[in-house]
Amino acid sequence: MQQAFHLVKPRFTPPLEEGYRPPALANRAFIKEVQESGQGVPLVLGLERADGSVSRFETQVFAEGHPRSDANLYYAERLVKFLLWQRGGWRVYVGGPKSIGKHIAASYASDGPRAFDYHFMGEDVYEHTFTVVSCAASDVPAERESTQPLGRHLDGYRIGFDLGASDRKVSAVVNGEAIFSEEVVWEPRKNSDPAYHYKEVMTALKTAAAKMPRVDAIGGSSAGVYINNRVMIASLFRGVAKDRFDEVKNMFLRIRDELGVPLEVVNDGEVTALAGSMSLEDNGVLGIALGSSEAGGYVTMEGNITGWLNELAFAPVDYSPEAPADEWSGDQGVGGLYFSQQCPFRLAAKAGIELPSGITDAEKLKVIQEKLEAGHDGATKIWQSMGIYMGYSIAHYADFYDLKHVLILGRCTSGRGGTLILDGANEVLRAEFPELAKRVNIQLPDETSRRVGQSIRSELVGGRI
Repeated sequence: MQQAFHLVKPRFTPPLEEGYRPPALANRAFIKEVQESGQGVPLVLGLERADGSVSRFETQVFAEGHPRSDANLYYAERLVKFLLWQRGGWRVYVGGPKSIGKHIAASYASDGPRAFDYHFMGEDVYEHTFTVVSCAASDVPAERESTQPLGRHLDGYRIGFDLGASDRKVSAVVNGEAIFSEEVVWEPRKNSDPAYHYKEVMTALKTAAAKMPRVDAIGGSSAGVYINNRVMIASLFRGVAKDRFDEVKNMFLRIRDELGVPLEVVNDGEVTALAGSMSLEDNGVLGIALGSSEAGGYVTMEGNITGWLNELAFAPVDYSPEAPADEWSGDQGVGGLYFSQQCPFRLAAKAGIELPSGITDAEKLKVIQEKLEAGHDGATKIWQSMGIYMGYSIAHYADFYDLKHVLILGRCTSGRGGTLILDGANEVLRAEFPELAKRVNIQLPDETSRRVGQSIRSELVGGRI
């Protein structure tokens, strides 16, 4: 299947990963080939979520029986994978050639190669049995999207917090101005007791609360899927046994009730996008947080957030058959391996950097970043590679999001790293996707905001008081 689908070598090659093959180039080449064949047929993908909302994605593929129809399978499967983690869904409609529907159903089965997605999208996130429906393109349900405003309130005494895999950050904010911020190293992934996570979060909140006469609202963010303030999936809590996960799932509801204060928790990418929209005084913003994992968030052209997952850590950004595999999902070439601290970690050996054993992930990243600031050639190549990944991936993201701005931040963008990523991404867009470069602005926030600023921005998600 992958052999039938033609990959395209990029004009810009990441210096530490010559085999990298961007989806944006391969997908565009495939669609062009289909169109030029004169034998293209519609492929309509529909994704239904628990609230009845439906997302649609429309494209073209080769007709059944065409000599190149085998290429349809890889193309369609990677689209479904991206859409599942961008938009979410427990039921997927595959409207098009029957061979594609059959292939998607087999891939996303309980015992298929995408069993991880089957279980997480079905049982864990949407609490339904994951289902693939193969049908005619005309039978895919009409789009039913819902959006809503979120936060944007600055008044009063507020707490913002951000939970990463390496550190937890908290800020006390008065009428939009941070009067206290704290960053504490912790290791949530290595702790299996939900009481550890509860204690750490409560400690952070009480520390910030002590800096103000009262607390009016709390806003929080973290990588993962959060629905109605419940933790549906998050790598932070991977160590918690399934039979105790409800303690984590409902942790923020418990904290809200115990503190007696309005509390909202969302994906940290949503906070990034929301803050970017406010600071830019514009909409159509994709926020990408490069921290312990990759988090995405999106503010629509109308200034609202969607009911989508935007969990881009699991969305494919590299089609190379040699792409690294994610240790959790088992899938290759997904975003978290390219846009988080996992990228410097996996490229360190290629860059000639030996990481000490027995230290935390935060300390590992610090070691590599110190070498970067000192001008280490290998460390520089790591972030140059990330800049190239970012440029091609933004072009890929633009096929799924209506964009005007991309805001990138997080621990991996501190210091020289942020500039290298930004410069590399812009160079790729200008050369390979000039029309996109003209209409999409990529930017970094100020240095402070790239790190602890996430906790300050998190208070924006709190409701009106």
